[in-house]
Amino acid sequence: MPGLRGELAVVVCRTLPLGLVGAAGGTGLLMAALSRTTGEAGEWLALPLLRVAILAFAMGLVFLLDDPARHTTATVPTPRPVRIALRVALVVPVVAAWWTAALLLVPRELRPPVADITLEAGAAFVLAVATAVVAVRHSDIARPGPRLAAGLLTSAALVLLFWPKRWALLVPVEDERWAAAHDRWAVVLVGAVLVGVLGAGEPARRWSRPVVRGR
Repeated sequence: MPGLRGELAVVVCRTLPLGLVGAAGGTGLLMAALSRTTGEAGEWLALPLLRVAILAFAMGLVFLLDDPARHTTATVPTPRPVRIALRVALVVPVVAAWWTAALLLVPRELRPPVADITLEAGAAFVLAVATAVVAVRHSDIARPGPRLAAGLLTSAALVLLFWPKRWALLVPVEDERWAAAHDRWAVVLVGAVLVGVLGAGEPARRWSRPVVRGR
C-alpha cells in the first residue's frame, strides 16, 4: 500500500501545472519586491503591493486541478477526494515557501502585521483552490484554469470597486476597521474550506431519461 501511494504521488506530481504556478508566483514576488524601490511612498504602497502579489499567486493556484488526462484518470480506483487532497498536499510546501519569501521581500519597517496579512493570503489561496474544485466537479472541462483566472481577476476588481464599505475587507493598517475586516477574512477562509471539502466529493450521478425506441 505505501508503494502504491508513492507511485500515485509521482504520477500526480508529473501532472501538476508547476510552470503556471511558478510563473504566477514569480510575478507575485516581483510585486512584493517593488516595495523596496518605492522610496518614501513605500509606507502606503507596501500593503497594496503585497495584496497584488497574493492575487497573482492565487491566479496561479486556480490551475492546480487542470489535467489534460482528466477523463482518463476519472476511471481509476482512487477516489476523487484522495486525488484532489494529494494535489493540494504536494503544493502546500510550495505555497508556504512562496509566502515566506514574499513577506521577507517587504522591508521589516513596512511589513503589515504578519498574522493578519497571512490570514488574507490563506483565505485567497484556499478560495482559489476551492473554486477550482467546484469547477472540476460541475463541468467536464479538463483545463478550467484560464476561465477561473479571468473570473478571479474580474471578481477582485468588482470587490475593490463595489464591495460595501461597512463590510470592507481591503483596508489599510491604520484604519479602525482593520480588526473587523480580518474577522471577515476568517469567515471567508472557513467558508472556502467548507466549499472545497464539500466540492471534492464524487459528483452525483446524473439521471437520464430512458430512450424509447420506435417500434
